[in-house]
Amino acid sequence: MTGNDQRPEGAAQDDSVADAYSANWVDLYAPPNAKPYLRLSRADRPIGTWLLLLPCWWGVFLGAAAFPETAGWLTIWIFAGCALGAFLMRGAGCTWNDITDRDIDDKVARTRSRPIPSGQVTLRQAGIWMAVQAGIAALILFTFNWAAIGLGVLSLGLVAIYPFAKRFTWWPQVFLGLAFNWGALLAWTAQTGSIGLPALFLYLAGISWTLFYDTIYAHMDREDDELIGVKSTARLFAENTETWLRGFLVVTVVLMSLSVIYALAPLANPLKMSLGLAGAWAMGWHMNWQLGKLDINNTQMCLRLFRSNRDAGLLAALFLAITIFV
Repeated sequence: MTGNDQRPEGAAQDDSVADAYSANWVDLYAPPNAKPYLRLSRADRPIGTWLLLLPCWWGVFLGAAAFPETAGWLTIWIFAGCALGAFLMRGAGCTWNDITDRDIDDKVARTRSRPIPSGQVTLRQAGIWMAVQAGIAALILFTFNWAAIGLGVLSLGLVAIYPFAKRFTWWPQVFLGLAFNWGALLAWTAQTGSIGLPALFLYLAGISWTLFYDTIYAHMDREDDELIGVKSTARLFAENTETWLRGFLVVTVVLMSLSVIYALAPLANPLKMSLGLAGAWAMGWHMNWQLGKLDINNTQMCLRLFRSNRDAGLLAALFLAITIFV
């Protein structure tokens, strides 16, 4: 192979990525030839899959609770299909992100160990791997109704744009939120057959949540980003970060509460409504706990808090799931 397909001589095959979980399953158990591709997909860093998946689960659970006649095997399949689809599309999206960021990643301490800048995978191999993941995810999408399929196709534009956002806006986290929370619209539509106002509120709540957690994450790279000129809300907010994050917390809880109210009010079931709202407030409580621990100059604390958003999102998902059964 020549040009971009030439792997640098002596390139590492088994080097862990800097921000991966220690002793993760990819490093411990994956076949050596598969490790670089699984690292491209961030399989050694599952938090991103959770953050993509959880809005999908919010959407399907709230849809099934709002329209009890649709709850059943369809709900179970959407629940499972979204889990597998989130893993695959997060992998495809991260591969695309690494392809577009290859000239930036080798200048940032946290990212220069990724498979492309470290020479573990060539551009051609990364492109093929991205297509394989997206193709399998498409097969899952095609089992949903036509409205959901259309939404899935539209989401590709957001996925394509996101890696470039930090080059032209101080708010790349908004573009991440638009892409990462699309599953709330898609899963609600797959469950109910059409987009509704509750799904739109849920989508906006997810975008606000993304601004919250990804600003925390962006503080890990703040100094490197300043050196190379990459924009982020972490750099924009700087020492005012906590004030901004508290605002995102309030917006997230209010919008998710509105979603629950609009979805469940027609059922006139106080217990169902109370449980749904409890999910929004439990998530808000967790976000408030994160603010109490936040130190934007402590990268390890930022990473810990960023990862803890899996639990914040799961709290909302758990309460919404319970509402289906009352």
